[in-house]
Amino acid sequence: MATYNKRGYKPAKEKEGKEVTEDIKVIEKNSATAGVFSTLDETASKTEDFVARNQKIIIGIVGAIALLTVGYLAYQKFVAAPKEEDAATQMFVAQQNFQKATDGVASDSLYKLSLNGSEGKWGFVKIADEYSGTDAGNLANYYAGIAFLNARKYTEAIDYLSKFKSEDIVLSAMAKGAIGDAYSQNNQPKEALENYVKAAESNKNDFTTPRFLLKAGKTALALGNKVDALKYFTDIKDNFDASPEAATIDVLIGLAQ
Repeated sequence: MATYNKRGYKPAKEKEGKEVTEDIKVIEKNSATAGVFSTLDETASKTEDFVARNQKIIIGIVGAIALLTVGYLAYQKFVAAPKEEDAATQMFVAQQNFQKATDGVASDSLYKLSLNGSEGKWGFVKIADEYSGTDAGNLANYYAGIAFLNARKYTEAIDYLSKFKSEDIVLSAMAKGAIGDAYSQNNQPKEALENYVKAAESNKNDFTTPRFLLKAGKTALALGNKVDALKYFTDIKDNFDASPEAATIDVLIGLAQ
């Protein structure tokens, strides 16, 4: 008996094969997704277990941070701020004596009063000690250093000026230069030169820079270091020719050459 294919007939195997392949891909995809969720579940479970096991420690750490924050704010409000105010009140009389001494009125005795206190108020020495860590206490170090320098007590001047720290670029340079002056008066020219250079280089400006370049140049010249002296004098001539220090700079350059 003869056999034949019906028109339009397609074997079923090819379709069945594709469907099987697609089913496998779907299964694999679902399996991979399930694996990801399983991993996430395991991770979350481990995290929950860690938190549960260490709950007291975590709460303690959070509490400690909160306590430190509250403590810091309370310290600033109830301790630091009143302490700054007290220091400023104490220092008012000392500053008055210092200013009068600077103006040339009974300088020696007034500098001593500014250092040691008068009228029931403390002087810069005790203020710097009792209010260390405050802005007023820090400023008292500067005042005390300058007062000691003018009272010709150079070791004490260096000690207090070295403690002074300031973000004010001019005042910071002045303090370093004053340390140089104290070393110079104490017959320590090398240390003086080092501090004059620091003062000149700490901030370039038309006021302090030529002032301490001139002192550095003269000190270097006295030490026989003409090369460095010429460098400092030339810096004044080239960059600060309008400053008072530049008035006789050509003469000094001639001495250094």
